[in-house]
Amino acid sequence: MTAPQTSPAWQAHWLAETIRLREEHWGPLEDADAIRQARNGPDTLQGRIVQRAHLLGHREGLTELIVRWRQGAFISLLLLLLIAVLAGVGSAAGALGDGARPVNVLWAIGALLGLHLLTFVLWLASFLVRPSHATGLGSLWLWATRKFARGPDAALVPQALMNLLARAGALRWLFGGISHSLWLAGLLAALVTLLVMLSTASYRFVWATTLLQPDTFVFLTRALGWLPAQFGFAIPAEEIVRASDNSQPLPAIAQAQWSVWLIGVIAIYGVLPRLLVWLLCLIQTVRAQRRLQIDPALPGYAALRDRLLPVVQSSGIDRPVDPLHQPHVNAGRLIDQGALDQLNNQPLLVGLELPGDLAWPPTDLPDGVYDGGNLDSRQQRNRLLDALALATTPRLLIACDARQTPDRGTLGLIAALADKAGQARVWLCAGSDPAPSPERLQTWQDRLTAAGMAATDILRDADQPLRWLETGHG
Repeated sequence: MTAPQTSPAWQAHWLAETIRLREEHWGPLEDADAIRQARNGPDTLQGRIVQRAHLLGHREGLTELIVRWRQGAFISLLLLLLIAVLAGVGSAAGALGDGARPVNVLWAIGALLGLHLLTFVLWLASFLVRPSHATGLGSLWLWATRKFARGPDAALVPQALMNLLARAGALRWLFGGISHSLWLAGLLAALVTLLVMLSTASYRFVWATTLLQPDTFVFLTRALGWLPAQFGFAIPAEEIVRASDNSQPLPAIAQAQWSVWLIGVIAIYGVLPRLLVWLLCLIQTVRAQRRLQIDPALPGYAALRDRLLPVVQSSGIDRPVDPLHQPHVNAGRLIDQGALDQLNNQPLLVGLELPGDLAWPPTDLPDGVYDGGNLDSRQQRNRLLDALALATTPRLLIACDARQTPDRGTLGLIAALADKAGQARVWLCAGSDPAPSPERLQTWQDRLTAAGMAATDILRDADQPLRWLETGHG
């Protein structure tokens, strides 16, 4: 079985934070095998925490859950962008109307830029406080994304992302970038709609007031048009502004000047600032992602330090013992360090606590098959798992005594061994005195299949398991 592909750094940290939150809520995961492999990996605590999360995430399905959540986030963002574009088109069409009535230039600017300017100022004011959650349209995107996520752990994925972004200082920038991208899409859609409508229909622009003097509108027109004029958008002449009081008809050149002025105001005061801050948010988010680090002091990570970075490897001996209490281990054949090179890319046969009446190793063991021994002790099991964490084997055959009842420990060891081989099968050794009962054989069959093993991977003596181990067929 193959391990998942490694993820970019920020995704790996996201997965590690998701697992940390899950263990906080539901208790520690069984991770002996993941710890063993992580200790054979990176030299730093942070690297080993990420490696452990990588292995557990693949096993527990959290990696796939994050992938599905990201897909839902992308879909929800596309839907919100579509809504923003439609809203921009509607606001531009509503500001100009059907052409039957004159267009009040101030009302048109207010309809197109009023809410944009208000939210833009509020975003700038948000820098006065420390962000603790998503705001604005970013929070709308997060809410929509959660609607696509299902399952008991689905809520942990966005929470882990929020925690990660907050610690890296990227929370404001990521959600700000999403919010500005939606506004930018709406403003661009409004600008394009203005260009199309003004190019294909005739509109009359006027200003109307009861209290203000014409000089006020001349000043406002020039003040608002000064910055767009620096980018080539012309300002209507003073006499045209004074004459646009809806008291007299104006020539087409006057309406064209108002059109260019309106487009310039929308482009420079609407689209341009949103584009600039969107680029700023994008750059800051990328920079914050590069600063992501595992904080070993966080609850959940601190408890892993001694297991992932043991200060010393204990031998289990603290004082000499007398001969009467000296333990005697009936150790079978251990895999030593020099055997790792032999194990690499070689079929492997191991026995699980086989009794003495079953001959081991089999007398007809084919050449080219490595004998991993009869695993009778924890030391042997750990030694073999360590070897398989560093080496590879294309085929693994696990021999079990079919007369014994399979317990959870045996099934867990079979799963751990099978996870490190290209193909793995279980050989139910029958023996002869006494022979296993049909009920016991069926129990093995049921429990192995319940653990995820295919029925074709459970072999009996008559299935010639050693032939499969040697050739890969049979």
